[in-house]
Amino acid sequence: MSLKVEDHGRVRKLTLNRPEQLNAFNNEQYAAVRDALKQTEEEEPGIAVAVLTGEGRAFSAGQDLAEMQRMIDSGSEGYQFPSFLAQLTSFKKPLIAAVNGVGVGIGMTLLSHCDLVLISSTAKLRTPFSQLGLAPEAGSSGLFPMRMGWQNAAYTLLSGKWMSAEEVHQAGYVWKVCPPEELMAQAMTVAEEIAANPISSLIATKELMLAGGRLTLAQESHAREIEVYKDLVGAPANREAIAAFLENRKPDFSKIPGA
Repeated sequence: MSLKVEDHGRVRKLTLNRPEQLNAFNNEQYAAVRDALKQTEEEEPGIAVAVLTGEGRAFSAGQDLAEMQRMIDSGSEGYQFPSFLAQLTSFKKPLIAAVNGVGVGIGMTLLSHCDLVLISSTAKLRTPFSQLGLAPEAGSSGLFPMRMGWQNAAYTLLSGKWMSAEEVHQAGYVWKVCPPEELMAQAMTVAEEIAANPISSLIATKELMLAGGRLTLAQESHAREIEVYKDLVGAPANREAIAAFLENRKPDFSKIPGA
């Protein structure tokens, strides 16, 4: 079971549940989160707020690179990421993230689509797209500058370096830093405060906020990113980066033209 779903009154807690893989996203997990959000939005009128967190020591280590390598070799037919992202981007109810540990790649970029982000003081985030021979994804090329300003976004996306909880908080990317032992309690308290309000008002408020620009920005940014990925995924630099990761070695781009 790649996702645990628990209801606490009017709050639904969604827990990424691949702890041995550091909750890295494979097709099953993309589909599970997508379906849970869709059900929460369309089929559960009594659920007001969703909280997303991770099981174990990681929030999410990003894309499962072993599965990514298989898709590069065999084609991306059946890839669940696009439908997952579409549901996440347009989710109409309040969505709170409780970042319990490391967040890498999509484990960081998906936070751009959450309405409130609480993070453990021991957690850290990074977007290693450049190191993988890739480019930003999930609309982050537009949403990161909006959320944290151009220079913070540029450093985060171009360097791929780890950022501490305090650094992402200072950059404005997360709302609140919590002691690890208090993270879930604080996240659930905030969720319950919001969930006490009429659901119709919560949905109307979020739809108005999305219409203010975030939804369009996310969709347009992602559309441009897809076009770039057509050239980068499976290209020599990307293949070398993934092979190096799977072989537990440093990538060697020295013989790749343009790298």
